[in-house]
Amino acid sequence: MGFRDDMLRVPVFGVGCAGGVSGLSLARSLADSGAGSKVLLVVIETCSLAFRADRRQKADIIASVLFGDGAAVACIGPEKPDGKQAITLSPGHQKMWPDTLGIMGWDVDDTGFGVVFDRSIPTFVSEEFALATACALDRSGLHHEQVDRYVCHPGGAKVVTAIETALRIERGSLDAERETLREAENMSAPTVMFVMISVLDSGATGQMMACALGPGFTASYLPFHVEARAA
Repeated sequence: MGFRDDMLRVPVFGVGCAGGVSGLSLARSLADSGAGSKVLLVVIETCSLAFRADRRQKADIIASVLFGDGAAVACIGPEKPDGKQAITLSPGHQKMWPDTLGIMGWDVDDTGFGVVFDRSIPTFVSEEFALATACALDRSGLHHEQVDRYVCHPGGAKVVTAIETALRIERGSLDAERETLREAENMSAPTVMFVMISVLDSGATGQMMACALGPGFTASYLPFHVEARAA
């Protein structure tokens, strides 16, 4: 691809639906580690490869219906592309809950990956997500009232509604999340980046907070600020 022969490659695997936000956070840290550093983040999910034809469990069927394949890329560095909004990424944060492997993840056996996808996810989001988000905001030096837009990974229709309830934001306000889910399904890690593109294309500016929930069970956060396009 014409890259320099001293390019540093950092493969990350297994972060699941939290991978997009976690990847952006890691890319931001790498770009910030050296003056003038540029980082190309490539997020790829091939969920269809995990289809299990050898078993007929409900979780596998639901996962096959909900999850699709997808990819997204982002270039992080000190330069602002011409004609684009200036996007400033702040340090990201992550919250992990112990003893929650049974909520979401993979059951790996000799045949392949068996999805672990518990029906308690929306309930867990309603009960836990608000406090986790408040802690992430506090660590970022922000308050809920200062966030102009939460940019969320749409894990599913019920999960999006649960996020709105947990964050006490107007029902239906996560419109880009729902539209992305309708058009491309849940592509796991790249999905939140599709939502970010949709929000940016709408002309939204101000202080935002990207957030995603993934296996582990994990919540990943990334504050970022968007300035308006130059006239």
